[in-house]
Amino acid sequence: MSGSHRFAHRRRRAAALALTTASSLLVLGVQGAPVSAAPADPGSGPSKIIATPRAGAAQPTLSPAARASLLKSATAKSGDTAKDLGLGSREKLVVKDVVKDADGTTHTRYERTYAGLPVLGGDLVLHLKNGRSTTSKATRATITVPTTTPKISADRAADKALSVGKAADVEKSEIEGKPRLVVWAAGSAKPVLAWESVVEGVQDDGTPSELHVVTDAGTGKVAAEYEGVHTGTGHGQYNGEVSVGSTLSGSSYQLVDPDRAGQRTYDLNQGTSGTGTLFTDDNDVWGDGTQANRQTAGVDVAYGAAATWDYYKDTYGRNGIRNDGVAAYSRAHYGNNYVNAFWQDACFCMTYGDGSGNANPLTSLDVAAHEMTHGVTSATANLTYSGESGGLNEATSDIFAAAVEFHSDLEADVPDYLVGEKIDINGDGTPLRYMDKPSKDGASRDYWDASLGSIDVHYSSGPANHLFYLLSEGSGAKTINGVDYDSPTYDNVPVTGIGVENAARIWYRALTTYMTSSTNYAGARTATLQAATDLFGAYSDTYLAVAAAWAGINVGDRIALGTNLSPIDDQLSGVGQDVSLQIEAYTTNTDSPLTYEVTGLPDGLTASSGGLISGVPTTTGTSEVTVTVTDGTGSTASDTFEWRVANIYGSSTRVDIPDNGAAVESPITITGRPGNASATTEVYVNIVHTYRGDLTVDLVGPDGTVYSLLNRSGGSADNVNQTFTVNASAQPVDGTWKLRVRDVAAIDVGYIQQWRITP
Repeated sequence: MSGSHRFAHRRRRAAALALTTASSLLVLGVQGAPVSAAPADPGSGPSKIIATPRAGAAQPTLSPAARASLLKSATAKSGDTAKDLGLGSREKLVVKDVVKDADGTTHTRYERTYAGLPVLGGDLVLHLKNGRSTTSKATRATITVPTTTPKISADRAADKALSVGKAADVEKSEIEGKPRLVVWAAGSAKPVLAWESVVEGVQDDGTPSELHVVTDAGTGKVAAEYEGVHTGTGHGQYNGEVSVGSTLSGSSYQLVDPDRAGQRTYDLNQGTSGTGTLFTDDNDVWGDGTQANRQTAGVDVAYGAAATWDYYKDTYGRNGIRNDGVAAYSRAHYGNNYVNAFWQDACFCMTYGDGSGNANPLTSLDVAAHEMTHGVTSATANLTYSGESGGLNEATSDIFAAAVEFHSDLEADVPDYLVGEKIDINGDGTPLRYMDKPSKDGASRDYWDASLGSIDVHYSSGPANHLFYLLSEGSGAKTINGVDYDSPTYDNVPVTGIGVENAARIWYRALTTYMTSSTNYAGARTATLQAATDLFGAYSDTYLAVAAAWAGINVGDRIALGTNLSPIDDQLSGVGQDVSLQIEAYTTNTDSPLTYEVTGLPDGLTASSGGLISGVPTTTGTSEVTVTVTDGTGSTASDTFEWRVANIYGSSTRVDIPDNGAAVESPITITGRPGNASATTEVYVNIVHTYRGDLTVDLVGPDGTVYSLLNRSGGSADNVNQTFTVNASAQPVDGTWKLRVRDVAAIDVGYIQQWRITP
């Protein structure tokens, strides 16, 4: 599936859902006052934190042979890996990429198939270190569909896609090839069989269109749609006097970069297709800094491609956009009056327009780095271009646009935390986006809130851009390279920066190693904290700064210095049943041992020196338990919770539920308990079943009385995993209790996994 990215004006339609990392560098005018008010300035904060990344977490450049060997090995083991991960018999893993840390840790990224069909949104990463593995998954849903035979034909899906294209103002639209059958698992709790169609044509501003339409193969409804093409020694117009890679061919020179796998730069001559003409010159001196000289744009384009290649290779050992040593190519002078630039996965190329009147080309360094970074995102996490993950996709390109500027350190384009400032699209000297306070553009958000996923991804990128600035430079007013910034925080508490280089290193490792297509802001926080652990150590000053920067945009909490104790929920255990509860605690004081004190435990339970509570409860009742954790410096943290011990009876025998069939029952027999059950009898039910609205669930008492627990409620949500309370005081405790479940509608199936009763 191809993806493209453009630097562009906002289109007059709602943001579409995308599975690929399609994205754009949105061009817009300043719209007045900021849309979100910031708290008071927290001040500039302390000096930056200076730290050196851990050598073992580096990812050295792999030779083509070494990378091929890792891919071959992972492919050979993919069947066993699928079994180890508990995937179904109809699921297979397809290796997408493997990266290897200096300490030998490998991170293998997989796509997934079901019954031979691609699973869109089923990607995962397997991390293997010292024989132990962990995974990062795009979805936790069980991948299954009732049938792989579509009710809706491919032709009908194509017609639907064309109608969607027409509504999206795609001109000259036609279906590329034939729709392909897939399993759609992105953005939906319930995977469905679907058709994926690609509508090719032209968008309303002249940009090529690759509109992907996903149609439910059972109902004919559109499950998702997204646009695959999104806006977004020589003398350059923006980059000044720079070196460009060229190759002598006969008696003339060509813009073919021998040091970067032969990256080529073409002149499209105002065309909109093909590659155009390779830039050539008779004396290897290119451009004169003016738009009138066609080579000038070629210089900026070639330099942008080279600078982006060099940044990723010099900093992370990445060998090209896809890390496979293959060169992308670039095309300048696209169309007439085309005020955009875009990256396309389909051609693996970067394309630049000349702007209004063909006089203001979109060839600045941050445009090139922004758009080409979409190729890196596509080859790694492949962040879905919708909701919060779409905002993270956009922010990732802005983040590395800034990082490439600082790495290049050009005199003609001084590094900054502004986006698109050199091209001056609006004609008033304002940049397109501000990373220190995104709301200054009039539309972007400064902070996360629950509504963030419902707005355009160019504006939902704001909080992540803000995070990166805070993490790089810290909060408050300051002047950097002649530009004034004043960055607030959500909680009005200062944030200390760690420098742009380390901030970018952390984001890169999180993107390429831990993020998946469905990662949201909370998931990105987890991924960056794990990356900070790998690079600088858990609870190091750098790690704490990452947590503080996230808190600065209203995602998660700061981590307190000293001892930290994770909150412990109230506990419920059964008499005579094994208990194992590990207390989760840590200290930011490096190498300081923790001691645990636990008081008030129920009879039969004890706590180990390592904070593991275990044993077998012997007596019913409720206890108030207090846990106190102390580190070697005397720093302490405490938590108090209730621990209830009751007579609990359960069954973990699997019982399959037939589709639209007769009721099934799972029995539990209780003996030796005189008297009646409680008026607040608790029944815990765990049923694995897609579309829980198909189910009726009842408790049947020993005398046959039926208590309704669930009667087709919950709609399209999956599974039943909850505790019900019923008045069973008319029932004797002794006897056989039954959980009765019936599926009363077709298509979805499942099973009783376990249930428990506390009478």
